[in-house]
Amino acid sequence: MSQLCIVPVVMSGGSGSRLWPASRAHCPKQFLPLVNGTSMIQDTVQRLDGLDGLCPPLVICNESHRFLVAEQLRAIDQSHSGILLEPVGRNTAPAVALAALHAMRDGEDPLLLVLAADHVIQDQSTFHDAVRVAVEAATQGALVTFGIVPTHAETGYGYICAGEPERVGEPSLPVSAFVEKPDRDTAQRYVDSGDYFWNSGMFLFRASRYLGELKRYQPEILSACEAALSTERPDLDFIRLDEFAFARCPDDSIDYAVMEQTDQARVVPLDAGWSDVGAWSALWDIADKDASGNVVKGDVLLSEVKNSYISSSERLVGAVGVEDLVVVETPDAVLVASKGRVQDVKEIVNQLKMSARPEAEDQVTVYRPWGSYRSIDTGERFQVKHIRVNPGGQLSLQKHHHRAEHWVVVSGTARVTKGEQTFLVSENHSTYISIGEIHRLENPGKIPLDLIEVQTGSYLGEDDIERLEDVYGR
Repeated sequence: MSQLCIVPVVMSGGSGSRLWPASRAHCPKQFLPLVNGTSMIQDTVQRLDGLDGLCPPLVICNESHRFLVAEQLRAIDQSHSGILLEPVGRNTAPAVALAALHAMRDGEDPLLLVLAADHVIQDQSTFHDAVRVAVEAATQGALVTFGIVPTHAETGYGYICAGEPERVGEPSLPVSAFVEKPDRDTAQRYVDSGDYFWNSGMFLFRASRYLGELKRYQPEILSACEAALSTERPDLDFIRLDEFAFARCPDDSIDYAVMEQTDQARVVPLDAGWSDVGAWSALWDIADKDASGNVVKGDVLLSEVKNSYISSSERLVGAVGVEDLVVVETPDAVLVASKGRVQDVKEIVNQLKMSARPEAEDQVTVYRPWGSYRSIDTGERFQVKHIRVNPGGQLSLQKHHHRAEHWVVVSGTARVTKGEQTFLVSENHSTYISIGEIHRLENPGKIPLDLIEVQTGSYLGEDDIERLEDVYGR
């Protein structure tokens, strides 16, 4: 494998609505540390460490998540081959086509290891072994998918039926069929047969091989992706496409568009503690539990509680005499659900969207390319925020028409531009920005800059920002 070029393609387009209230549209589950101290997208790229022949990963995400992706990769010192921005969502078949076309732009033809950004794989060594098996099959022209060895009759996944091996002990198997999510009895028959695997949504194949099959079965997708990439242009860490051309692309999954059509599909069984973390019950499944079967995160007190998942981000949560519950506390919302009904959390999210409530989209902490901010208190004509600016980060040169701002530095050092002046503000010192005054905030230091911002004025909305210069191109 050392002489091969394998490009990991990390698909980061999910919304994670079933993990509300932790996961929100503007910061979904792949960017959250739900399992350990790092986010799921960071775990995805870090679990590749130790595989031979790897090139830096290529990430595909939507426009609104671009700075989250870039910052989370930077935080773990992870280089990348680019961050492709989908102008609109068109499912996985076009996304992988974009990755394949981009990877071949310099005449190369690498293997693509297609991964979701929000999966858990607990046994890294076994995963690496499966990738090596898949590489061997892919170099011989196969389109390989990874089939998860089922642990129970799951109705929430599609299944892959494996055919008979051509020879005894063959590590990869021909695919006989892809089947939709079954009912309970059918799922049990699949598991009992030993011929079926959960469909993981992970793949490995040569870029040209995938594009050839796509051209054969879904040429409209390939044509639209080629047109979208014809005007490819770099923008900081990002690769922007032609929005109009890509919007005309058919919406289709890689399973429907290619894998169910081709006669070259093979499946590599994978038994490595995989989970797509599709709901709170999945996090309960994979986490360490106490003697009563409970998973507890944060400041939680229990009395006679069994088989429950209870998480607190800030406040003390107490539970008494309950069983099979999920309780998730965040600064602005609390979820209480039966563990057997957590797939229906998306219905709460739908209600929030119908009511145009911000809890569907944003957390209390809002992320920006330069760092983040959090609203601490809001009242008539005032708002208090905690602002964090990453080392080297800078806000746009801007002004406000309806509000003034008072900045108090808590830690780090701020470089402040006010009108024609530029000066430093250190810890425990402050400065005042009057209404209409041109200003900019920067962090020239090596540690995060934390400050408290007090806004006063007749209108305090985020749209009262007139940007004059912005290094992030907003």
